Amino acid sequence: MRPRGDNGAMARILLIDDDTELGAPLAAYFGRFGLALEQALAPGEGLARLAAGGIDAAILDVMLPEMDGFELCRAIRQRSDVPILMLTARGELTDRVVGLELGADDYLPKPFEPRELVARVQAILRRRAAAPVPPAEAALRFDGLAIDPVTRSVRRNGEVVELTSTEFDLLHLLARAPGKVFTRDDILTALRGHEADLYTRAVDIVVSRLRKKLEPVAAIKTLRNAGYTLALAKAGPA
Repeated sequence: MRPRGDNGAMARILLIDDDTELGAPLAAYFGRFGLALEQALAPGEGLARLAAGGIDAAILDVMLPEMDGFELCRAIRQRSDVPILMLTARGELTDRVVGLELGADDYLPKPFEPRELVARVQAILRRRAAAPVPPAEAALRFDGLAIDPVTRSVRRNGEVVELTSTEFDLLHLLARAPGKVFTRDDILTALRGHEADLYTRAVDIVVSRLRKKLEPVAAIKTLRNAGYTLALAKAGPA
């Protein structure tokens, strides 16, 4: 089944990269998989297209004019939870860590194979378009925290918390089984499957980022050499 956008149309992917020779061949290749790829050559242009709406995922190069890909990722996360894949320099672990800390959902080192780029984009689109949760399981309420899997929204002490797609998926995973300890491998398998060559350090980064956003609610507990668990008591009916 080919990925579709939020409105059921062909998914639109925005590539923000100043390489003028990259967009056209990639767009043709993505089209073979039912994905419409368009290119912005500069961060300002990319932000404008994202603000106009209709983009289902963004691919950011780290090396960009005006601002680098990390600054751009930060700017996007201030206004949108659109899935982000970052193109990093091969072997630069720091680039990958920083990108994930800033809210990117995945990364791919350059140079890359177009098929792997398509596969990773398809994976983040599938995670975004996860099957609806049955109404009986829709509302997850804990002391200080409310999670709505249908609207993919989170409220901390009544205030909306803006989470990335990966952050929400991690929190939802823990919240479905409060008190259960999930190892890093459990989390990687649940969130990424076996499609992405990630590392356990990525889990620690996302957990740290999520904790900061949920403060002062101490939602996630670390069990040394074991993993993570949701350490909140369930709340009564709203």
